[in-house]
Amino acid sequence: MITIIAGIVMLGILVFVHELGHFCVAKWCGVKVLKFSLGFGPKLYSKQRGETEYLICAVPLGGYVQMLGEGNGEQGEGAALTPEEEQRSFARQTVGRRMAIVAAGPVMNLALPFLILPLAYLIGVNLPAYLDQPPCIGHVIAGSEGEHHGFQRGDCLQSIGGTPVATWEAIGPSLINHAGGPLPVVVVRGGEQVTLTLPADHGALEGLQAIGLMPRQEAVIGSLAPNMPAATAGLQPGDLILAIGDQPVTSWYDLRTLIQKIGAQPVPVQVQRAGQSVTLTLTPRQAETGGDYLIGIAPQHATTFKRFGPVAAIQAGADRTMELIELTLVFLRKLFAGAVSTSNIGGPITVVQIAGQAAQTDVSSILSVLAFLSIQLGILNLLPIPILDGGHLFFACFELIFRRPLSLKAREIAQQVGLMLLVMLMILAFYNDIVRIFSS
Repeated sequence: MITIIAGIVMLGILVFVHELGHFCVAKWCGVKVLKFSLGFGPKLYSKQRGETEYLICAVPLGGYVQMLGEGNGEQGEGAALTPEEEQRSFARQTVGRRMAIVAAGPVMNLALPFLILPLAYLIGVNLPAYLDQPPCIGHVIAGSEGEHHGFQRGDCLQSIGGTPVATWEAIGPSLINHAGGPLPVVVVRGGEQVTLTLPADHGALEGLQAIGLMPRQEAVIGSLAPNMPAATAGLQPGDLILAIGDQPVTSWYDLRTLIQKIGAQPVPVQVQRAGQSVTLTLTPRQAETGGDYLIGIAPQHATTFKRFGPVAAIQAGADRTMELIELTLVFLRKLFAGAVSTSNIGGPITVVQIAGQAAQTDVSSILSVLAFLSIQLGILNLLPIPILDGGHLFFACFELIFRRPLSLKAREIAQQVGLMLLVMLMILAFYNDIVRIFSS
């Protein structure tokens, strides 16, 4: 419940920033704003201030700014307007002003990361420690796509699609830039270069972990489940597991195989604690009849805390914002070209989950996720789909080029087609969200 509420609040912030862009530029142009709403559907809260009604509505998946002379309605372009209203009508503004008002929402979403990411870097960010490390594979999940295509534990990636990769952090952009065709991956194995090939549908856009290739992970305990064998035996967070029985443990990924072999038998576990070796005895417990044997531990994910000075924070924030914008545009290009599967599209459920999980961590993580989602929202709204801001900009460009607006009939048809496309996109996104929930 906390995740859902926190996610909705973060989504509300993004919608507010977007609509605030439309609102401020409309006011600056002298257009009369009738309503400023966060959400759709039934009113939960309404307050009239001056000539504008401010609303919070029941469905928190968007919002809108309703201006005089925008569309049909009581005070729309089909109604009789006084000379004063005529001057303040959205429909009677110059093409340039209308384009500025429409573009202001997405522009605000794209500008927001330039403001908040430097703040995140100034506060300090916790980054997974492995991102700065050489991309050496610590484990290959059995039966995974990575195993199927010949990757092995200990392989160190040297290049992806001909692009050198020096760290794990460089892998994500390389995978996206080279999506859509067979992907040659050069690894160093035993001192020699080996070239492996991933097919066009490798599904690695979410990172190499998505195809079963995991970074090195020491067997350090991060947390323990209460009333489970590890906690009962006296293991503690921070313990480095050295051996189980007579089998040495060199990686977190060794544990599952060893525990399944032991079964429900008492076994000595040797750990390193505060520089000393400690041996404890535990008995794995079967989760259910025929299920896996468990001891109730989770790994410690090492992080690196980085804090930047004011100038460096501004530079890092701007660089990261441009990188996210570029990656999003590359992803969309690959998606429309058919090089990326539509299963990568996420909907409101995924957005709320991502935002909600970030909201329960630290301020820097919240700002980072907020920036990422703001970029997605801004670019999505610039797509030339008639019902979105990008569609209205397309109509305005037509008017600017041909010196006349698109006919009302043509606009109505385009709006209907745009609505149908948007509904289909939302159905696909919701379907992907539901599949992810059940598959996880």
